[in-house]
Amino acid sequence: MAKKKSAQDILMWGLMALLIAGLGGFGIDGFLSQRVTAIGTVGGRDIDAQAYSRALQTEMRAFGEQIGQTVSFEQARAFGIDAAVRRQMVTQAALENEADRIGISVGDENVQRTLTSIRAFQGPTGSFDMETYRFQLENIGQTPAQFEADVRRDAARGILQAATAAGIETPDNLRSALVGFYGTRHSFDLFTLTEANLDAPVAAPDEAAIQVYYEENIEEFTAPETRAITYAWLTPEMLRETVEVDDTTLRALYDERIETYVQPERRLVERLIYPDEAAAQVAMDRITEGSASFDDLVSERNLTLEDADLGDVSEAQLGAAGAPVFALDDPGSVTGPHATNLGPALFRMNAILNAQEVTFDEAREELHAELAGDRARRAIADQQEGFDDLLAGGATLEDLANETPMVLGSIDWSVESAEGIAAYTEFGEAAQVITEDDFPELLRLSDGGVFALRLDSITAPAPRPLDEVRAAATAGARAVAVERALLALAQDLSVELAQQGAQDFAEAQELTPETFEAITRLDTLPQVPQAMLEDLFAADSDGPVVHVSDERALLALAGEPQAADLEDEQTQRLVAAIDEQIGSALAQDVYEYFARALESEAGISLNQAAIDAVHVNFN
Repeated sequence: MAKKKSAQDILMWGLMALLIAGLGGFGIDGFLSQRVTAIGTVGGRDIDAQAYSRALQTEMRAFGEQIGQTVSFEQARAFGIDAAVRRQMVTQAALENEADRIGISVGDENVQRTLTSIRAFQGPTGSFDMETYRFQLENIGQTPAQFEADVRRDAARGILQAATAAGIETPDNLRSALVGFYGTRHSFDLFTLTEANLDAPVAAPDEAAIQVYYEENIEEFTAPETRAITYAWLTPEMLRETVEVDDTTLRALYDERIETYVQPERRLVERLIYPDEAAAQVAMDRITEGSASFDDLVSERNLTLEDADLGDVSEAQLGAAGAPVFALDDPGSVTGPHATNLGPALFRMNAILNAQEVTFDEAREELHAELAGDRARRAIADQQEGFDDLLAGGATLEDLANETPMVLGSIDWSVESAEGIAAYTEFGEAAQVITEDDFPELLRLSDGGVFALRLDSITAPAPRPLDEVRAAATAGARAVAVERALLALAQDLSVELAQQGAQDFAEAQELTPETFEAITRLDTLPQVPQAMLEDLFAADSDGPVVHVSDERALLALAGEPQAADLEDEQTQRLVAAIDEQIGSALAQDVYEYFARALESEAGISLNQAAIDAVHVNFN
């Protein structure tokens, strides 16, 4: 009997050993404390499993913040986030392996300087705090030794990465081509033709033309999707008339805002300060004798009138200068010098603003509306939980309107709706996404109101009948006819423009051109359509360009293009931007090629079982 039990024990322990070995092979913590430490290697450098896990968490969190929701691991895999993180970890390991091979390292002083500059490790005094340092590392599952080793590796990797991109510059031929394309200066004369330039006004379109325009532009005459919606709502405005506010409360609010309702006489004033009394007096004498104006004195001090402007001020706000400034009767008069906290100054009075007083009786309605609105909003907020409970209990919108102050309504809502409750953005957003299967829920409005809605039916987009939109179709058909006639006229005149030149053509046609000079692709001209600008930039010298839109024809004659002005500030900014963007892109490409070469040379080995073991923690 004992022998049989011994054999069973041996068999059991053998199975346990196989189980432990299997679990260890998949990277799961086992009875022998086996753990996944690396998900692979590049050369002699391990890709740390914990570092991979932390990097994956960081990227998932960042992506979640970008899209505004928590990202599951399955979603992360679908977007390729895990693969991108592994690619990054492989590249980092390759660089670290190469840094080790060629002996790149950083000293303790550099590591210490990095640690003490990290704000997360600073204590209440703003300096590095050892306890804060240890506490922060414990929160992310790292020891100081591990973190400092990471810092050292990051620094070494950064040195190698920087070395690969050092000296990378934008090729001259590429820079020149881009500067030439964007910075070449173009000039042209632009003539505008309207229906008034035609030999005769365009006739009203016939029924056939209207029908053609209607059919060719049917999207313009198609009614949007319409949603039949029933809703219940309650706003502060609905309750405001039922809210009582006593005069004592209104008077208290009026007294609190007395400076708003009762304002003394004020002046629009400018002030020019001088370093001493003598300089200020000399300036005032020049104004008195007429040899200089206040504006002249401001310019001499390298200031602008905005610098001198005090706005509208009361007599008390001007201090010692208040009485003399308020004694001035004529706008534009100057007085001074007068003492101020900043030194002697001259003052110019530009306008007199009479005293204003809004009495309590005059302000009563405004104050009542404000206080009543506040109390109405609080009343709605107090009842919101009850509204929610009714809906949660299965109450319909009709029940809600019968049992509460909420008001029942209905609307055929579309994206064009803007009246009543449809004027609220919150209602429009809810109306656009609700389905017939959704139960009504209480939602808030921007003014403190609440609403709930139900979708009853949907009417698909459909063309409006021609008779319903005949006026718009007629106007559109006529506009097409006008533009067609203007195009024919502009094309005929373009031949004369090219032959005669802009000046002679303008005199012959009695037209006034608008002249544009030194225009580049970096400039914006609102009065010239972008499509026409591109045609002008591509046109030959003295070549005519025609563009018709919005019932007008634009006829232009291109001038001789000039090379980019390399001394121009705009061109210099262009060159700097090209060098920054192209240089950075080339440096990144060099870095990528270098990293791929290092990976290929060192050899990559990934442990899928270890990777899966890390992923288990995300499921």
